[in-house]
Amino acid sequence: MLSLKDFDVVGRTYRNINRYRQILTILFKYGFGNIIDALKIDQYLEIGLNMISRTKPERVERLTQPQRVRLLFEELGPTFIKFGQILSTRPDLIPLHFIFELEKLQDNVPEFPFSEVQQILAHEFSDQDNPFVSMEEKPFASASIGQVHKAQLKTGETVAVKIQRPHIRKQIKIDLEIMNHLANLMERHIEDLSFFRPVKIVEEFASTLEKELDYTLEASNMERVAQQFLFDSTIHIPRVYLGRSTEIVLTMEYVQGIKISDLKALDQHGMDRKILTRQGADLILKQVFEYGFFHADLHPGNLFALPNNVLGPVDFGMMGFVDRRARDVFIDLIASVVTENPSATCHYLLEITEYDEEPDMRFLERDLSTFISQYLTKALKHINMGRLLQDLLKITVKHKLRLYPDTFLMMKSFAAVEGVAHLLDPDFDMVAYAAPFIKKKKMERLSFQRMSEDISRLSVESLQLLQEVPRDAVTIIRQARKGKFVLGFDVQKLDKIINSYHRESHKLSVSIIISSLIIASSLLLSFKVSPQIFGISLFGMGGIACAIFLGLWLFVRPKK
Repeated sequence: MLSLKDFDVVGRTYRNINRYRQILTILFKYGFGNIIDALKIDQYLEIGLNMISRTKPERVERLTQPQRVRLLFEELGPTFIKFGQILSTRPDLIPLHFIFELEKLQDNVPEFPFSEVQQILAHEFSDQDNPFVSMEEKPFASASIGQVHKAQLKTGETVAVKIQRPHIRKQIKIDLEIMNHLANLMERHIEDLSFFRPVKIVEEFASTLEKELDYTLEASNMERVAQQFLFDSTIHIPRVYLGRSTEIVLTMEYVQGIKISDLKALDQHGMDRKILTRQGADLILKQVFEYGFFHADLHPGNLFALPNNVLGPVDFGMMGFVDRRARDVFIDLIASVVTENPSATCHYLLEITEYDEEPDMRFLERDLSTFISQYLTKALKHINMGRLLQDLLKITVKHKLRLYPDTFLMMKSFAAVEGVAHLLDPDFDMVAYAAPFIKKKKMERLSFQRMSEDISRLSVESLQLLQEVPRDAVTIIRQARKGKFVLGFDVQKLDKIINSYHRESHKLSVSIIISSLIIASSLLLSFKVSPQIFGISLFGMGGIACAIFLGLWLFVRPKK
């Protein structure tokens, strides 16, 4: 486990001190000596900072701060490379200009020897259980956490085996301990950096990294996506061999395909680039809007073209999830932009972001109006999704709004797929292609089945609320009798509290009416109460119609 609660201030072992010295030296090298001086680190560590070289290459002076941070992470090794890659997906944690630079981070990590691969396999599988009869010594892919070798199973199948770097967990734990210590010092001594909550950033990183270090979770992701496209012959998800996989060894089908970025090879093998482009767009549209579980790292290196123009995505370590409510709001956001409705766009943008204080709605609406006019004056095929995303992010940052991580990953995935599309088919119009799909999903919300599901769910929640209210009231009364009941009240927010109360009370009242209508109408239909048409009670049908109308009004009415 990578819990930061178990970390001491800094281990006093020689190994940790050496690593600390290395990190500080590289920080000085890239021009961050002022930060180290401000941390007053000599008070906490037995390291003579005067012995550490403070010189930096002349070229560093000409680089921006985000560029220096990227180079710093690349030089510090696997933990920091992965740290930067994860940060590039978190606009809620770091400034926007760092996001776009950290997206360029590359895994520049040397492969580890095959002798160590054999030791890992011997540890994970006994001689009798070892499923591999042969394995190529040289990996065909290498990254910060592990590397991938081509192998053959005893059953004859050719597989790709991802093997975690030896001692990577120990190295990550040391680096996390040092990062956590530095983050605490930053919050204590540097006011400008404390605003970005560095300790929380390290905690979020530790939590995310713990998941990436468990290959059984990636195997589960692959199986889940495979189920999504079980009956889709245009998408191929590699098979996972669960019996031959562990937390640090992942065995999967070897995909014999052509990298989507290798245009020359695609043309030589007669692949249809336009078909592959459409299938890439379908892949992300279906994953996001139908399933809400999507591949969050669809760059050209993770997409392969297989025979018959089949698309094969790989590397399912980073996935995103958006629930149905978030998907609906995102669709509404797109629709409000297309219909040039800044007020609605403002409302839906607030739905998919978090904020400490509600922004000034007039200024936010003004900026969104400018944003809409900027893009709707262009032909659809000239709209760049990546640039559109950047401009929208700038608006959120300006008004101190924070996109939820998975929402950002969803938007980033659309931009990444559009980048791949422009590589394969420069004339492909991602916005125009997605429009009918999004319209279809919006119309599905008005279907009888969907509204019935929503009304049923709302009825159940309302009944649960009615059951909980008496229990909560009794608990409050008991606490009040014991003198333990404390009421906190902020007068400045009184109007908001009252408005919120009226809104929720109104919603609850309508929900109860809807529930009553459904129950009463069901009884009328069951007993076939007269008058009837074709054996169906008119009163029963009328009650159901009223319930549907009220439910629809409850869901689509604007938030005041």
